[in-house]
Amino acid sequence: MTTETIGADHARVLLANAAKTEQQERPTAESLDAARRTGAFALRTPERFGGAWADAATTVRHLAGLGRSCPATAWVAGTCVTAKTFVADVFGDGAPGEFFADPGSLACGSGHPTATGVRGPDGVRVDGRWAYVSGCEDAAWAGLAVMVDGAYMFAAIPTSDLSVERTWDAAGLRGTGSHTLVAHDVLVPESRIRPAQPPGLALHVFYGTTVLAPLVGAARGALDVTEAMFASDRKPSMTQYARMGESPAARQWLAEATQLVNRAERTLLAIAGEADAGDISQAGHARLHLDMVDAARDCRAAVELMLDLHGASGFAATNALQRYWRDIAVGSRHAHLRSYTAVESYGQALAGPA
Repeated sequence: MTTETIGADHARVLLANAAKTEQQERPTAESLDAARRTGAFALRTPERFGGAWADAATTVRHLAGLGRSCPATAWVAGTCVTAKTFVADVFGDGAPGEFFADPGSLACGSGHPTATGVRGPDGVRVDGRWAYVSGCEDAAWAGLAVMVDGAYMFAAIPTSDLSVERTWDAAGLRGTGSHTLVAHDVLVPESRIRPAQPPGLALHVFYGTTVLAPLVGAARGALDVTEAMFASDRKPSMTQYARMGESPAARQWLAEATQLVNRAERTLLAIAGEADAGDISQAGHARLHLDMVDAARDCRAAVELMLDLHGASGFAATNALQRYWRDIAVGSRHAHLRSYTAVESYGQALAGPA
């Protein structure tokens, strides 16, 4: 994915702020502004509210473009895509205008119903906690799952009505600020809460691509770092070579890493194309889930080769490669990319129930 997707100037801002984003455990104001200016937060704002309502192929290209410079900011943008899509899908024509009033605002959310609501005369009063809500400190609105009288509901809640517990402390994707949102007796008007059904298979695949795309972009960003090393006067230590490119083995590993990144990109775009086409069967869903896992594995394998090429210097805190590596390592373990359940589901689809 090229930086043309988001613009070279915005890419430079994101790249320049990536380390600070990680250090402060949330995207910098400059990063958020750059992402907003690319249209990232309006990707899945419905057109009637002034957004793009982009298809899956456009969305994943955009998220991967962001991830090439700053995977954490891209991840937050992907969460925004999911939250806005979920609200638009659940509420339909009755989507709350206030949620989409600013088409380019950041939203966050969680589909895990870890809160409960009690219906009263003036709406639903909600209490509970939602963990791992990426971007929650900077989002204006949250789309959150709530159990009300035993029914799964989805609510649109301004984050000003919620509090944040800073619980996110992971080795990678530290800049996503994936903390815990908390509701204490929050009143949600009936106009902003609806019964929800599980997303259709094509939509579920689309949600998975919003997780994969930032990681594919991160792998491309890691390759940028590695290509820059090959273009420099860096030499393999303790060898007779004057430059990295003089080593046949180094050239081979660069080729292998590049092929893995390219393959991950092709897989991502192919999956997005099927999500856009719709009409995905259960067997097709299982296959695409495993395809996503394979693409994430390709990203991991590619960065491992790049780290071997760099040697110990690749792990220096000042080397962007180690940040890409940690972000991919953590992000590729997301539930949408869980390898053993993907294999299990595809095997069941092929062989039938046990």
